[in-house]
Amino acid sequence: MRLVTDTIEFGARHTPRFNPVSISGYHIREAGSTAVQELAFTLRDGIEYVDWALERGLAIDDFAPRLSFFFNAHSDFFEEIAKLPRRAQDLGTRDARPLRARNERSLKLRFHAQTAGCSLTWQQPYNNVVRTALQAMAAVLGGAQSLHTNSLDEAYALPGEHAVTIALRTQQVLAYESGVTNAADPLGGSYFLEKLTLESEAAANDYIRRIDEMGGMIAAIEAGLPADRDRLGQLPLPAGNRIRRAHHCGRQPLSERRSADRTTTDRRNQQPAPDG
Repeated sequence: MRLVTDTIEFGARHTPRFNPVSISGYHIREAGSTAVQELAFTLRDGIEYVDWALERGLAIDDFAPRLSFFFNAHSDFFEEIAKLPRRAQDLGTRDARPLRARNERSLKLRFHAQTAGCSLTWQQPYNNVVRTALQAMAAVLGGAQSLHTNSLDEAYALPGEHAVTIALRTQQVLAYESGVTNAADPLGGSYFLEKLTLESEAAANDYIRRIDEMGGMIAAIEAGLPADRDRLGQLPLPAGNRIRRAHHCGRQPLSERRSADRTTTDRRNQQPAPDG
């Protein structure tokens, strides 16, 4: 925390156009958290960094405009859109205005998204192209200002040039051919999505409240809360919430397992040729 605070202070005083820290939830999701837990822990980490910077004597407008966030984008399409801070201005305003922020940029929540590395499989790697495109689309519709698309071969190797090119072309097709960038929030107003968004925000705020009651993020980490899956699983979600529990990253998806099972069955059912 001292290192992060030193970095924020140095950036504010000497490199004001650099982003001193990317407040990341990507690794939290890759380690097995749910979408809501990723959102809650990432935002609460950001609050902790802000608190330390303020205690250091920095004014909120000296550093908040350059803080950025980093989220994961998984395959549950609407869940990911609802989780990502589409209404980032609302989130930033709620947290920064009580701190007497006067700079409009202090109220904004800028974030990058990367597609889910742990969702990639080595058994049928070309399926990863479809997964990455779906996840990237969810990130764009969720309001990401910056995007990274994983390569199809990252489940078993460093990305090759061919795979990296496909990953790049995926972004370019979305940006220049799909039309999804023509509106800031094209799915805004959808009953299903708005309901899911409200449920995600309520569940994330519940986690944040519990962390606050424990004395902050550092106290929660020392108590083992974020890493204790059993304890996390016992925390109730709001009534009617359809948000799933943790995705088992690294497990071959059911679609591929079913495909592999059918292939095995087909081979077993093949009859030997008449000549033996």
